[in-house]
Amino acid sequence: MSTVAIPTLETERLLLRGPEPEDYPDFKATFTSYRARFMGGPLNAYESWMLYAAEIGHWAIRGFGMWMIHDRHSGETYGMAGGWKPAKWPEAEIAWVIWPDAAGRGIALEATDAARRYLYRVMGWETAVSYLDPKNLDSIRLAERLGAVKDHAAATIDGSDAVYRHPAPERLVDTQLAHGIEMEISHYRDPLFKPKGWALD
Repeated sequence: MSTVAIPTLETERLLLRGPEPEDYPDFKATFTSYRARFMGGPLNAYESWMLYAAEIGHWAIRGFGMWMIHDRHSGETYGMAGGWKPAKWPEAEIAWVIWPDAAGRGIALEATDAARRYLYRVMGWETAVSYLDPKNLDSIRLAERLGAVKDHAAATIDGSDAVYRHPAPERLVDTQLAHGIEMEISHYRDPLFKPKGWALD
């Protein structure tokens, strides 16, 4: 059986680890809920189980995948972030999902920034996209805060999604964009910080 060693990524608040069977209940609760309306859901119990099995298997097939986002102190799970390229995806995607109770704390921003840096610096990705539902304004705003811009020329999955192109790796090294992302993440790490006018995730 082929296995891949899934790295653990660390930030000041978070640990990103490979998906494990014990993480499934939180995944199922989210993907069978209204929260999953922009990700093909809500799913039934069987569909959510199959999707979670795909999350685990994706690492073995592609050599990269989605990390489960954990609080580095309590171990609580907050969602997932990472790379995603199932069959029929035109390009490798950077994707994220946050459990409903964890929204509003900048967790998606912090986790996705860490995942993207790994995919660029270690995996050697030179570009990446995010396929977003045009009605999912929170995810679109998050993509824009990460420096992604709408790519009208890029192939879509099925014609109904918007494609956001992430900045090239060199734009995230000691640039105004990189400093701005880090500054926003540092604000969210402050327990007294109250964001105004920003997407919640």
